Order: sequence, then C-alpha cells, then structure tokens
Amino acid sequence: MTNKNKASIHFREENKQFHLNNGEISYIFKVSSDGKLLHLYYGKALPEKDYAYLIEMHHRPMTTYRQENDLLYSSEHLKQEFPEYGTTDFRHPAISLRQENGSKITDFTYLKHEIINGKPKLENLPATYVENDSESKTLIVTLKDDVTNVEVELLYTIFTDLPIITRSARLINKGQQIQNIENLTSLSLDLPDADYDLIQLSGAWGRERAIKERSLQQGIQSIESTRGISSHQHNPFVALKRKNADEHQGEVIGTAFVYSGNFLIQAEVDTWDVTRLQVGINPFGFEWQLKPNETFTSPETVLVYSDKGLNGMSQSFHQLFRKRLARGVWREKDRPVLINNWEATYFDFNEDKLVSIAEKAHDVGVELFVLDDGWFGERNNDYAGLGDWFVNEQRLPKGIGSLADRIRGIGLKFGLWFEPEMVNKDSQLYREHPDWIIHTPDRKENHGRNQFVLNFGVNEVVDNIFNQMCAIIDESKLEYIKWDMNRPLTDVYNHRLDFSQQGEVFHRYVLGLYRLYEMLITKYPNVLFESCSSGGGRFDPGMLYYAPQTWTSDDSDAIERLKIQYGTSLLYPLSSMGAHVSIIPNHQTNRLTPIETRGNVAFFGAFGYELDLNQLTEKELTIVKNQVDFYKNYRSVIHNGTFYRLLSPFDSDNQTAWMVVSEDQKTAIVAHYKMLNEVNRSYQRLYLQGLHPEFDYQVENQKYNGTELMNAGFIITDASSGQINEQNKRPETHDFDSRVWVLTKEEN
Repeated sequence: MTNKNKASIHFREENKQFHLNNGEISYIFKVSSDGKLLHLYYGKALPEKDYAYLIEMHHRPMTTYRQENDLLYSSEHLKQEFPEYGTTDFRHPAISLRQENGSKITDFTYLKHEIINGKPKLENLPATYVENDSESKTLIVTLKDDVTNVEVELLYTIFTDLPIITRSARLINKGQQIQNIENLTSLSLDLPDADYDLIQLSGAWGRERAIKERSLQQGIQSIESTRGISSHQHNPFVALKRKNADEHQGEVIGTAFVYSGNFLIQAEVDTWDVTRLQVGINPFGFEWQLKPNETFTSPETVLVYSDKGLNGMSQSFHQLFRKRLARGVWREKDRPVLINNWEATYFDFNEDKLVSIAEKAHDVGVELFVLDDGWFGERNNDYAGLGDWFVNEQRLPKGIGSLADRIRGIGLKFGLWFEPEMVNKDSQLYREHPDWIIHTPDRKENHGRNQFVLNFGVNEVVDNIFNQMCAIIDESKLEYIKWDMNRPLTDVYNHRLDFSQQGEVFHRYVLGLYRLYEMLITKYPNVLFESCSSGGGRFDPGMLYYAPQTWTSDDSDAIERLKIQYGTSLLYPLSSMGAHVSIIPNHQTNRLTPIETRGNVAFFGAFGYELDLNQLTEKELTIVKNQVDFYKNYRSVIHNGTFYRLLSPFDSDNQTAWMVVSEDQKTAIVAHYKMLNEVNRSYQRLYLQGLHPEFDYQVENQKYNGTELMNAGFIITDASSGQINEQNKRPETHDFDSRVWVLTKEEN
C-alpha cells in the first residue's frame, strides 16, 4: 500500500479536541468539562481548527440534566463517543455493566490518552493490520468509572491511504469486585441527522446477501444474528446512504463487524433526528463475567466514508480486506482453478472414480482437485461419521495418502472437505465423548442436518480436532481445505462453566473456532483455506482473517448467483468469493443455463467447477478449456483490480452488468448478463467506469477512447433489437445470455 497521504491525530490541549485526519476524511471529538467524550464530526476531511461550536446545547422540556442549576447540559441531546444509559441519556448505550449491588449505572470519564504509530493487535481476535507503522496511526483514549474502578480503552485507528477508521474497546477491571458485562459496543457513532437510507445484506440459505434498502425513521432499525454464526439471514454490515447517492456519486457511510458470531447492528433515530449507529456483539444471550485484573476486548468494527457513492465505499472495503485483513501466502497469490466432486458424485465414489474426474480436469487445465464430504469415518450418509477425521476404508481402502499421491501424479494439487465443528451421534468421537456437544442438562438435544455442535469453548475439544486434522494433512500433504459448518447453535450451555457464566458460551465458542484456525494456519502456512457454512452462512470479515476465500452460496445456479455475487460485492472483494460452474439441470433451481453463461458468472470470483467433466460433450469440454485459459490469463486482474457495479439485478429483473479495471488501467473486463430474451427490444448502451480518460482501448478489433466509453457509452445491442434479416445479421441470442469483453490499452 502506497503512502499518498499522511495519517495524523492532532490533540488540541486548550480545548481537549481530538482530530483524526488523512487528507480524505476527518473524525473529530472532544472532552467535555466533566470528562465525557462528545462527538463533533465525521466525514470529508476538514482543516485543523477548534470545532467546539458544533456542540449544540439548548434547554429542552421534559429532559434531565447532568449538573444542578444547569438547564442546558443533558446527554439526551448531545452526540457522544461512549454513551451510557441512566445519567440523562435514554438512548441505547455503548456499555452496560451490572455490578455486584445490581446497579447498571456507570459514569466513564476521560483519564488519559496515547497516540501511537501503527496499529496494535487485538488479543485472540481477527482484525485488520498494517505491515509498517507509516500505514496508520492509533489513538487510545482511556476512560474510568470511579465507583467500580473499571477502565475502558477506546481504540481508534486511521489508515494513511484509505478513508477508513477502525474501532474497538477494551475493558479492564482494576476494582475488587466482579463486573458483569451485559453489552459492549465496538462502535457507537452519533450522526447529526437522519437523512439516510439504510442498506443491509439479508436473505436466507441459497439467496444470501440480497440488497435491502429502507429510509431511516424515528425509532430503531436493526439487523442481528442469534444463531452463533454471522448467518445467512443478515451479514454483519450496513451502509447509510444519502438520498441522492447512487453507485458512483454521493455520500455513503459503511460499517462492517470483524466477527463470526452473534452480532447486533442498529441505527437509532431520536426525536431530534440524531442517528446513533452502533455495532457490537449481540447483547441477546450474552454476558461476560469480568473478574478483578481481567480484561475483555470487543471485536473490531471497520468504518468507511465515501463521497463517491456505493462503488467508492466498496472499493475501500475491497482494498482493505484483500491486503490488510486476509493474511499469508495466499493473500494476493493467484488462486488455483479447482474442481470439487460433490455435485458430481455426492457419497457415491471410490478412488478410481475420483481419479477419472481428476484426469479429465487436468486435460482442460484445472489445477486443484477437491474431495468433498464422505471420505472419512463411517460417512455413508449424513447420519454418521462427523467427528471421526480418519479415512473411510470402505470407499478408500488404500488410504487418503494413496489417493492424494495419484491426484498429484496426474499434475493436480489435492484438497479435502472438513466440518471440524460438528459431530454425529453415530461416530467414534461421540461414543467416547458424549459430553463434548453443546447441550443443556436435563433437556433433549435439537439436531440440524442430523448433527450436533462440538463445544469449541473447551480447549480439550479443540485440541482433539486439531490433532485429528493434522494427521490427515500430514498423510495427504494437503494444499487446500474447505471448512464447512452446516447448522447454527442451539441448546447453548457449557456444563464446565458456572451458572453465572452461561452468557459467555456463544463468545467462547467463536474464540475456540479462531484458536483452531490460528493453530492450523501457523503449522500449515501454505494450505489454502476456504471457509463455508452451508454456503454463505458465515461469510463475514472475521473469517477472511483466517481463510482468504469463502464458498459464496450453496446455490450454484448462475442466474441466482448474479444477485448473490452482486450483493456480496458491496463489502467483499472478488478474490474472496468462491464461484463455480455447476452441473445442469442445476441442483438447486433445476434451471438449464448455457455453460458459457455459467462460466461468465463464475469468472468474477475464485473460479472452479462442480461437475463430472467426463459427462460433458467434446464441444462443452472445448468451452471449458477456453474458460480455464481465459481465467488463468485474467485472474490477477479480476482479483486485484478495481471492481465497478454497472447494472443491478435488484433494479432490473432482466439485466446485470459489472466490470473490473486493472490497477494500471491498461486492462478492463466487462460483463453483461441478460435473463430472458425480448422481442424488438430497445437499443442498449453500457456506461463504463474507471477507465483512463486519455487511454485508447482495443476491444473486438475496434478502438475506443476511455472518455467516450464512460460518457457516450459502450454499445451492447444484440439480435433481440429489431428483426434479423439479410441486411441485419447478428449472432443469435437466447435466454440467460451473457457476454464478456476484454479491453486492452492500445500501445503506440
């Protein structure tokens, strides 16, 4: 990351004002006369000066005030950095701390601050990072509650090159009594008005991350998960968009939670149209016992400001997540073209059948073979085997090492599917350790997909799974792991914890998950991990810290994937989206989609196949070979370029378009997708984005200037416009049609 700007954090001693600035954005707040942190401004960069005039205090009827004989100073109508309920603010607080006497009243006031270069690591939690201290600056503001003697450190990091601030909080119990954390937000941001539309990514299994939009109103608008995972239903992200903003212009504020468990994101609009945006662990079902001398750290929230619309917001998230959230050797390395056997064979396979699929895959240029579910234990159906991570000798009598050697001998890398967090009751692991599942004493257990969740809040359980996985990784010399998780958490209880700590179970589970990932990537740094949770049920920023790509959805139908991948791109880079060409009729929708369109959709992600290539015709195999060649030629541009959304499938039932531009703007790849053919349709132009205005580009033996393609448009009219005759000859078009164009700079 280049240092075009310079991050600065300026503290004005005379009025105790903090100003975070990097030339693109400013974030400003100050310490009040009684030690509270009052928010002043967040948005486009401002010059350094005193902004105390932005604090507006007026007498308002039927409210309460912080100081006797003062009818102006009330927290109820002030914008704050760390609001608390019960001391004149009646909105939702940033913290709720239940003390031994039952009180939840706190009054945290300014104690000290520190400004440091770089970005400190969050203990045991995923978070964005920097590789040298010049990339960011961090402000740590310490507040103290004098009654409980608890301190809170508020961490603000501003990046040098991106319009991004990250936030988290750390509680430190320096008192003598146990404090019970009922809520601790990672971000609480008070905005001066409510003139926003809220955008969220919501849906369900097979239709994840659909774009939903609504206007803010007085009251609370929220999304959340109570499932123990970030969920298919809501992604831990929202954007607040000004009414006049669109994909390419206008103000947008985006926030994403770097966490993989229960979360709550809410926008509370008060009676004076102040918007309080809060992000954190969901307080529903949560409580953490903070003993003397212990600390608790909230997960990180990423805050992005854009004055270039939703695309501008997305591009900032993409760059940060690609380069400073994903880690390891695969962070920016070209991802291999893979083939996964699941939709080709399900449980019906043996070594020779798998090898035959791999041989055909090698013939067309595939680089990685992935063996999915069914290779382990007594896994003959989904009632048995989970938890027993040793080879199923009925299917693979020569062992996993023999298969891996044969696959590698063909010239492919070898990968395996695991579901490490789960167990079937029909398994050796469960028979030996029935107490290892999450369950509530004296109550029946509820299953999901005939499986139960292992208690990853217990180190012994995590260590057992780690050791089992290591044995398989070592035997097969694995190069890739698909990590699945196929049900949410129920019956949440941990019999190894005291009754007073049962509110910790969800969070301890997530910490155990992170611990297992960390141990594995530390021991096997060259393994490429792809996370999965019945597809997109745990596609969140927290997982990207450990696995640089995620299986985007179990719905592999290309037409359905247009909405799924388009919505996902609001937050996540193309390099993180597992996208494969699957069999037809599609196993989720029964739709028949041309193989060309299936490829044209899957190109814009981590590319692969979910079918038996031996079942394709020679013509189809030629198409597949060409697809693989195309992807290999352009995957670096696709994964590392700048992505632009052009036509939304949520605005039109019949068209989608997007494009990606290389960093040097010399190459662009444009894609257009049409659902159903039309008769005598209108002429079509696509207005491109991100090209160099002075470059000339070659496409299909034609030359165009970058300025004209962005302003006059690119003609995409096809044979459905008008009528085909001898004078009007165009290639035929059909339902579910698509086209991909490569634009290259014309070199003089």
